[in-house]
Amino acid sequence: MPTRLTVLFFGDSFVAGVGDPTGLGWTGRLAAGPRPPGLDLTVYPLGVRRDTSADVLARWEPETSARLPDTGATGLVLALGVNDATDDDLGGSRVAAADTVGNLRAVLTRASSLGLATLVVGPPPIADPRTNDRIVELDALLADEARAHQVPVVPVVHDLLADEAWMSEVRAGDGAHPGAHGYAALAALVRPRWETWLDGGISATGLLLGRPRTRQ
Repeated sequence: MPTRLTVLFFGDSFVAGVGDPTGLGWTGRLAAGPRPPGLDLTVYPLGVRRDTSADVLARWEPETSARLPDTGATGLVLALGVNDATDDDLGGSRVAAADTVGNLRAVLTRASSLGLATLVVGPPPIADPRTNDRIVELDALLADEARAHQVPVVPVVHDLLADEAWMSEVRAGDGAHPGAHGYAALAALVRPRWETWLDGGISATGLLLGRPRTRQ
């Protein structure tokens, strides 16, 4: 019998794949890639444009509960932070770095208590240098927090700053989102950790949140 696994991706417009004419983004490319034999995988990309870590913290638990399978494991992929680092109306960050880390901590702590396996993907760069300076700082802080919870993490900002496919498409687009080649580059960075996570990092007991519901 296949092993059933449900993975929910939480984050912002990058999780939603905004800007990719193929509609795949990086989450769709991961879902379409190799997976362990016998794995019945269901993926939900739950990205919302302009969402900050505070927005993700407010919605992840009810949205997870609504999508739980009646059998199998559930895993979370958290990819947040870019909107936190962008300017508010006064020119500061929309969310202070310490608060972003605290929001991630709250999600990881709650997810652990519910037996939900988690993977963290760091924030990617955009075309604004000042925002990118904040993203680089935030990336390190989020990675430290994930490791403190013994949660696997994939930092991507430095690799993507040096990736011409990502940066050229971001600059040619709306200043934030790449096209198909950029998202392919992001998926390639995440894929090795993603495949390891699927193959051995998710416990089959990840169904502890909400009331079991029948899924077809």
